[in-house]
Amino acid sequence: MRLAIFENIMTPGGHEVEFDRILVEEFRALGHSVEFYVPENFSFQFDYHTPVTRLKGDAVTYTNSRGLKKLFAAAKREINRQRWYSQLFDAQKNFDALIIPTSTYRYLRALSHNRLKNVSVPIIFILHGINPTEAPKFLDAADKISSNRNIKPVVLTFSDNIFGQRRENIYTIYPPTYTARDLKVKSTIFAAGDVLKVGFFGQYRREKNLRGLLDVFLRGKYSRRVKLQIQGSTMHEEDANDFESIIRQYKSDDRLSFLHKGLIGADWQREILNVDALLMPYSSPRYKYHWGGMLFTAIGFGKPVVASNDMNPEVFELYRVGETFKSGDLDELSRVLEGFINDFDKNFPIYASNLKLAGENFSPTNFARRIERILEV
Repeated sequence: MRLAIFENIMTPGGHEVEFDRILVEEFRALGHSVEFYVPENFSFQFDYHTPVTRLKGDAVTYTNSRGLKKLFAAAKREINRQRWYSQLFDAQKNFDALIIPTSTYRYLRALSHNRLKNVSVPIIFILHGINPTEAPKFLDAADKISSNRNIKPVVLTFSDNIFGQRRENIYTIYPPTYTARDLKVKSTIFAAGDVLKVGFFGQYRREKNLRGLLDVFLRGKYSRRVKLQIQGSTMHEEDANDFESIIRQYKSDDRLSFLHKGLIGADWQREILNVDALLMPYSSPRYKYHWGGMLFTAIGFGKPVVASNDMNPEVFELYRVGETFKSGDLDELSRVLEGFINDFDKNFPIYASNLKLAGENFSPTNFARRIERILEV
């Protein structure tokens, strides 16, 4: 099958880049060919070694956009989306199916005003989660394009419904794990006295409450040596400034190390492989509805976690891949983190076996096969 991927979101790196890589490499492994369709000014952060067709109309980035600038960028993107859709409609003779890897209800809504709604090949819109406010808009948009069964909205979720509602033209599947694609993963062996290395990684945002985590970590009473490695990439100036102020405040403590830099590919994988566990104390309602990129990195890399209990709770109901604490409760985080670190050697076999099972269920290969089955419906 000739698969086309329409990518129009430019980011400095991170999970969006790795998600596209999953699509490219896993579908190729299943015997399909893959080609990118991107806006004419689109800049790739990773070489996928894949043919590229450029579409008229500039991609828009929201990096450092705020207020009226963000509204202007959004309006410009809507105008260009109509242009891209028309060009994709004309190009459909060149592919057997089209995948849009990061969509929202706006992508579906825009079809109502474009001839792409009459597409004659399967087109998959992947939505990475839907919150309660977005759900009515998404369902309404899906209803309006339901007459063409070639248009297939796919929601990455752990449920078979959208807040209790189902539609024949909406598909729900598990998200994929992120794995070490460029580096060899060695079996984890702990020896008495080894320093336990834990990591806080990913895109830094103030909502992740890094200061609270650092204070909790530094006042903990541990029965073993432990170090915390913090890496963060930033998209907005205020987040970058806040992260830098944290680094200045805490950098003198040798139990901590900091890296303010976006990482891609082997560099990213190496940092994850270099720690024994991952901390993700993020507290936000949206983590209940959108799958956690860092959680699925941890599963893919076989790293136990300490996470807020609003981080994809369905995963922890199925697999004990680590420990959770009540969202926003720093006292409980302190207690759970201490127990996690002090009992790590004892509990690691339990974590490891559950990480293996979860990794198999949510594997990138299984994800591609689930998409493949939807394309065949």
